[in-house]
Amino acid sequence: MRSRVDCFGEALPATNQASRHEFLVHMSAEPPSSTRKIRDLLARFDTAMLVTRTPGGQLRSRPMAIAHIEESCRVWFYTSIESGKVQEIERDTHVNVVCQKERDIYLSISGIATLHRDRAKIEEFWKEIYRFWFPGGLADPDLALVAVDPGRGEYWDQEGFKKIKHLFDAARAFATGVKPASEDAEEHGKVQL
Repeated sequence: MRSRVDCFGEALPATNQASRHEFLVHMSAEPPSSTRKIRDLLARFDTAMLVTRTPGGQLRSRPMAIAHIEESCRVWFYTSIESGKVQEIERDTHVNVVCQKERDIYLSISGIATLHRDRAKIEEFWKEIYRFWFPGGLADPDLALVAVDPGRGEYWDQEGFKKIKHLFDAARAFATGVKPASEDAEEHGKVQL
């Protein structure tokens, strides 16, 4: 059996249960400022791409309305229990959540997905706009939630003045042929969540 690696090139744990425990250990009640940065950026999005792995090993993405975001950056989505993504998550719980706002903000969160059928939780996050995807509303027996417990996050934030600085650096790089350094923590960061 070949070993798998995450999007950062690091080996993935052999079992889903071990990896879930590993991710949950890193979560804390009071998020550090780097986690807050990811949370603040994530809160700017209503939709994200949820990336799963098919039984054949291919990556599959689909847009999902974000139902709720916790302080720990745990992200909740509604789904139908009969959807292909549920089957993919049951096979391999490792997922990625990707967000992009025009050319200003990019966000990627790798984590562990779990399926939830708790009616109280389903009702807690429900908004009538979700009837677009679930016409039966809260009475739909196939309605469920997917929670993504974050493990790692990476962001690129070039909003506001940072965008002007980035454009200036890009123009200078084009003119000089020298790649710009973009390791400013406000612009780019990798965060263990």
